[in-house]
Amino acid sequence: MDPFEYLRATDSDRAVALVSEDPGTSYLAGGTTQLDLMKDGVLHPRRLVDITRLPLGGITHTESAVRVGALTTMEELAADPVVTERLPFVREALLLGASTQLRNMATIGGNLLQRARCRYFRDPTVAACNKRRPGSGCAAITGVHRMHAVLGTSDHCIALHASDVAVPLAALDAVVHIQGVDGPRAVPLTRFYLPPGDTPHIENVLQHGELITAVEIPLLPREARSHYIKVRDRASYEFALVSAGVALTQEDGVIREARVGLGGVGTVPWRAWDAEDVLRDAPANAETFLAAARAALAGARPLPGTAFKIELAQRTLIRTLETVSGAEP
Repeated sequence: MDPFEYLRATDSDRAVALVSEDPGTSYLAGGTTQLDLMKDGVLHPRRLVDITRLPLGGITHTESAVRVGALTTMEELAADPVVTERLPFVREALLLGASTQLRNMATIGGNLLQRARCRYFRDPTVAACNKRRPGSGCAAITGVHRMHAVLGTSDHCIALHASDVAVPLAALDAVVHIQGVDGPRAVPLTRFYLPPGDTPHIENVLQHGELITAVEIPLLPREARSHYIKVRDRASYEFALVSAGVALTQEDGVIREARVGLGGVGTVPWRAWDAEDVLRDAPANAETFLAAARAALAGARPLPGTAFKIELAQRTLIRTLETVSGAEP
């Protein structure tokens, strides 16, 4: 790890100013991914501003939403009684997203900003990585890419977005609250992340120095049901091959409202809008679920190593829909 200067922030305005004024300065919160990348020689900050003492933790509730401070840990959010009762698929994604040890360190703000799980991005001895070195190429496209994306990819990058909890949050239209030198702003999570296109090194809408302060999560209707299924190579802590987060509101066997997110397949947490369109006002049965699953993956661009993900993701989504709806398989 390269030497770096360490500062502890005492207020948010000062933290934002310190990071904004220097491209070589970064924030430090839970550090569960960031420090690994520094040790591996992928990230080289000149200075870290520790924000863990800032008053950005805690969970508050209203009748319609949960507001989560950016420094709230994954474990704290998973233990919140309102999340357990009204957002069960968020809780499931949190618990499946990391080990207990990591959940007690990792913050919600940091989880949303975790970097790609691409082995070529995380290996600085690999020269071709457009995400790490813009214009250098993408070794994953012609290399081993079993854990890479099939949706939202480009000819310049196929790296996967790895967050579990971002999947149901995208489906719920969660909103990210941000503080910058010009003041606060709010961005819907579905517009927060940027597909790689020809600039894969730009992963989200944050300007350098902007700080995530909170995430606002709308509550599901009380009559809604939800579930998150994660398929992975081993039952213990592991990143998703594919995952699906689904929330449905039904009336007399007809789906009135549907929210569908997919993980393990997209360069960003994938909101399956086309699947939702198929599900809405349709009977909750096998034909509807198959049509929704096919619609969700219709835009996939597989490579030889990722072709299996299309069938696996469709089956996972169908299984999740069956579970949530109570329909017989």
